[in-house]
Amino acid sequence: MLILGIDPGTATTGYGLIEVTAKGFIARDFGLIETDKENSTGRRLENIYSQMAKLLKRSKPDVVAIERIFFATNAKTAISVGQATGIMIFAASRSKIDIAEYAPGTIKKVVAGDGRADKKMIQKSLRVVFGAGVRSRAKKRTHFDNAADALAVALCHAYTIKKAKGGDKHG
Repeated sequence: MLILGIDPGTATTGYGLIEVTAKGFIARDFGLIETDKENSTGRRLENIYSQMAKLLKRSKPDVVAIERIFFATNAKTAISVGQATGIMIFAASRSKIDIAEYAPGTIKKVVAGDGRADKKMIQKSLRVVFGAGVRSRAKKRTHFDNAADALAVALCHAYTIKKAKGGDKHG
């Protein structure tokens, strides 16, 4: 089974494609969907849809797992991320791909064992599962957090379905 994890954003969206096998989990691909902050909201959403549609066509996932918006202090950011999330859900739905959504605390609890885990703890847990190859590939090291978060969303879904089928968490 192929699971495409998405960490939604307007400027930077992380994605992570994992494969669930009989022997465990394999990170197949991860990266970013980026938009130009100088563009209008409509142009940025159009760009997100276009890149998402290409990613879905290229990766052919069985399911898309998306991190649910966590409303914090900035309502403007939450609204724009909500718009981008809607576009990504629409792209997956249009491609006839199932969608699962997970709250940030759930993802952290399932992947790192702590609902308040920080990014370093999440990335350490990902390297335990996928190996040392799950590291920043680009010069934009700070943006790797988005791709790592997306891998965590995909892994959360994999653990969740495995647990539902009666398997243990770590395979």
